[in-house]
Amino acid sequence: MTETSGKSASGETAATVFRPRKSSWKYIGPGIVVAATGVGAGDLVATLIAGSSFGYTLLWAAVIGCLVKISLAEAAGRWHLSTGRTLFDGWASLGRWTTYFFVVYVVVWGFVYGAAAMSSSALPLQALFPGVMDLEWWGIACGLVGLVFVWFNKYEVFEKVMTVLVGVMFVVTVYLAIRVTPNLPDAFAGLLPVLPDEKDSVLNTLGLIGGVGGTITLAAYGYWVNAKGWTDTGWMKVMRLDNRVAYVTTGIFVIAMLFVGAELLHSSQVAIASGDKGLLQLSDILAAEYGTATAKFFLIGFFATSFTSLIGVWHGVSLMFADFVAHYRGGPARSEEVASGRRDKSWAFRAYLLWLTFPPIVLLFQGQPFRLVILYGVLGAAFLPFLALTLLRLLNSSRTPREWRNGLLSNAMLVIAGVLFLVLCAKQVWDQPWSEFF
Repeated sequence: MTETSGKSASGETAATVFRPRKSSWKYIGPGIVVAATGVGAGDLVATLIAGSSFGYTLLWAAVIGCLVKISLAEAAGRWHLSTGRTLFDGWASLGRWTTYFFVVYVVVWGFVYGAAAMSSSALPLQALFPGVMDLEWWGIACGLVGLVFVWFNKYEVFEKVMTVLVGVMFVVTVYLAIRVTPNLPDAFAGLLPVLPDEKDSVLNTLGLIGGVGGTITLAAYGYWVNAKGWTDTGWMKVMRLDNRVAYVTTGIFVIAMLFVGAELLHSSQVAIASGDKGLLQLSDILAAEYGTATAKFFLIGFFATSFTSLIGVWHGVSLMFADFVAHYRGGPARSEEVASGRRDKSWAFRAYLLWLTFPPIVLLFQGQPFRLVILYGVLGAAFLPFLALTLLRLLNSSRTPREWRNGLLSNAMLVIAGVLFLVLCAKQVWDQPWSEFF
């Protein structure tokens, strides 16, 4: 991986030089993981609703959403590879406020997300196997399977399983897109940046752009890059190819579901509910239009979509939490530590796994507490502007080697991402029923 030259004639020792790895498809892996984790049932429903409401008009917004997320994930991966430091170590160098934000975020967000992920994975299983168990017990089963799988397996096994599930997602979504027979001239016209002639069309468009492909999983990408064994700049070209594969894959999922929304729902003026239950409604519509087999095939894809998000967060965010604890205790927050596998065998990693799994079970039976849901929504909306703006700071400072600092394009994309997500965060905060909160 590296070569170190000896002393020169002047007696000076040359610095270690990292041989660049040839960009090759055989290395692809973390990108598949981030694509699988980032695209959840909620993303598919949001895209379906956009297609059902506006037809192909907002196809361009889905494409831009992928480009924005490419820039964020690439920046996170570049930080890890160019500095040899983890992202949390970079955040900590910006001040204690980043640590406070991260801790509150992972505690509140993880508690509510754990219940949401288990419930989302349970819905298609209950529909596929009616009468076997109640939804809550399906949810608990999904959470426990995710816990055991991540607890006992190394990153290599985790990546392989995610790749298989992504393959299922890919086949199902592309099959549906072909089955509904998309209007290709209208689809190509949808690549032109035109806003729908509707109320709040700007905010709806920004919401679609911001909702494509993940939140905290974008920050976890750098950790998965290290877990793969990529720890130095010799892997930079490989990481960039891997990242592009991630968001091309994400784009295919999103565009396919927008096709389904535009053709199956928009033309017949059928509305579906927001949230995961909207996909159950789509299953019923598919059964009526194309038969039970197609509906069941879709439910299998629905499960793959939800469960990849569950185990992806169980692994990636636990890895980030373990890194935070190691840094807090004065341990090394280095890429090599993540690559060694010590992080995902640590007590902190497993403690956060337990936090994601067991406390949220209470929410499955009692419903989500009103105030906690509001905090969850606000913290979730605040994370992406936090990520974009901190990466902008880190990658334009002396913390990053000069060769790997942001160029004009990277800065422009991170500024666009930061502004976009700040607007969406402000809207999310504004829309919360604060008068009922206090």
